[in-house]
Amino acid sequence: MDKSNKIPLYLQLIEEIKEKIENQTYHEHEKLPSERELCDRYELSRITVRQALQALEQEGYIYKLHGKGTFVSQRAFKQDLKRLYSFTDEMRKKNKNPQSNVLEFHERSVDEKLITATGLEEGETVYEVIRLRLADEEPLIYETSYIPQKFFPGLTKQRLIEKPMYEVFEEDYQRKVTRVEEDFSATCAGELEAGYLELAGNQPVMLIKRFAYHQEQLIEYTISVARGDKFNYRVELT
Repeated sequence: MDKSNKIPLYLQLIEEIKEKIENQTYHEHEKLPSERELCDRYELSRITVRQALQALEQEGYIYKLHGKGTFVSQRAFKQDLKRLYSFTDEMRKKNKNPQSNVLEFHERSVDEKLITATGLEEGETVYEVIRLRLADEEPLIYETSYIPQKFFPGLTKQRLIEKPMYEVFEEDYQRKVTRVEEDFSATCAGELEAGYLELAGNQPVMLIKRFAYHQEQLIEYTISVARGDKFNYRVELT
């Protein structure tokens, strides 16, 4: 630490630890040196070290386990919004094992709320599919999808268990997702979602509404609740 620098020492320590996490000197879930070890290593007071660690925990860089110490948090998944993407493909690119647990699958008639959101007509039937999306067995997204039955006759829960939804669309029904619109907003996890995502009640999450099209046909409307501490969405503006 540069004690002649005008930048407060706790902020210098924050940047030092962040840099070690970013360059993977400290790896995900690795235990950090104790407060005493950090004090000795950087010649800082316990108050300064504790202030830095509290800030890093608030920013999601580290987490504490009672009686065990302080550990490096799993890095957030960076999602580029400039192109079409699917959860399965993105997790595979990051060398993670994607999983989709189909929690519910049934047919239902559209109600006024769905008609307003999707433009489907009264009397139409959709498949309502509720899935929990995981990577390396860690729950990340709780999502509810509405799929027009008229485009996917005979779709079953088993087909969605056997392979990713978009692969079923393209390979079994020759309907490839060609365009997607997404709306993002911040909200708090409800009791149901928090339970599946292993979150504390009212913890911040990202609410994502996806409208997926095959040419001009709306073939999927999905409402996703994504863990806010696990995703970092990026868009480039020119």
